[in-house]
Amino acid sequence: MADREQDVLRAASMYYLQDMKMEAIAKHLRTSRSTVSRLVKKARETGLVEITLRPTQSRAPGLGAHISATYGIDAYVVPVPDSTQQVDRLDQVALTTARLLGSWFDSDMILGIAWGTTLAAISRHLSRKPTRGSAVVQLNGAANTRTSGVHYAGDLIAGFGEAFDAHVHHFPVPAFFDYAETKQAMWRERSVRRVLDVQRRADVALFSVGAVSGGVPSHVYSAGYLEPEDIAVLDAEGVVGDVCTVFLRADGTYRDIALNERATGPGPDELRRIPQRICAVAGDNKVAPLRAALRAGVVTHLVVDEITASHLIEQETGRIAVARTRHESMHSGA
Repeated sequence: MADREQDVLRAASMYYLQDMKMEAIAKHLRTSRSTVSRLVKKARETGLVEITLRPTQSRAPGLGAHISATYGIDAYVVPVPDSTQQVDRLDQVALTTARLLGSWFDSDMILGIAWGTTLAAISRHLSRKPTRGSAVVQLNGAANTRTSGVHYAGDLIAGFGEAFDAHVHHFPVPAFFDYAETKQAMWRERSVRRVLDVQRRADVALFSVGAVSGGVPSHVYSAGYLEPEDIAVLDAEGVVGDVCTVFLRADGTYRDIALNERATGPGPDELRRIPQRICAVAGDNKVAPLRAALRAGVVTHLVVDEITASHLIEQETGRIAVARTRHESMHSGA
């Protein structure tokens, strides 16, 4: 064991301190390049080597601390240059979320997944982490009048199941029922109640926020899930976006929005029962729905790109300043 530890130390020192190539290290240690690669990886895993990024002009650490303090959550702000395109910001957030999820999700746990553009991006970055006794459950239905949703949502949920060797529970219901009464009847069916029970026992929920328009379109608004008259009603209700296909106003309220009675995703009150709730967000058009989700209290862990985080804080700061000015005006008039 002591010899093995010495090999790890030698390989790490040559690679990180002396900037030697792996082929040269392998020749020096009289071993193979693949063995050197394993030794270097072991040095990182055991903490012998710690890698820290310190972007000289990044606002990410300060933004993360500000968001955490303001909303009482854990915030992970992904550093990106100001010139980064929105699709690339999404990819960086997806990559970071996939790595964090891999460190948080483990054996004998249940992961709840909401489908969407962001979740699809995260699934492409998942690394294999075999677990035992774990499960992945779909949080909201995916069918609409044009498609069953099985191919889109099914493949997405299956990708998470394969990454963790987890049992997969699909949720074969529409994203929105035509009638609230139909949903109430379906929720009494044993096959549906079985999936709902798995959802309620989830340890981790992973979702994004949907934006009505702009930027990279949210799947629920771009793939035929809503009729034009539905969009008009949501606009009249002041809806800014959704979480798990449950619609939210800017202040986080949702209970009296009629369309939510037909939605199959868990409402904020149900989501809040899940201990760890990870929200991944990227894009200027996601700022308003993100703020609504934070006000609804559905987020415990946020992964967001630096630009979106900055806009979130700017808008929140501006709102507080306006409210303070109004308060002072009222008192000065009195």
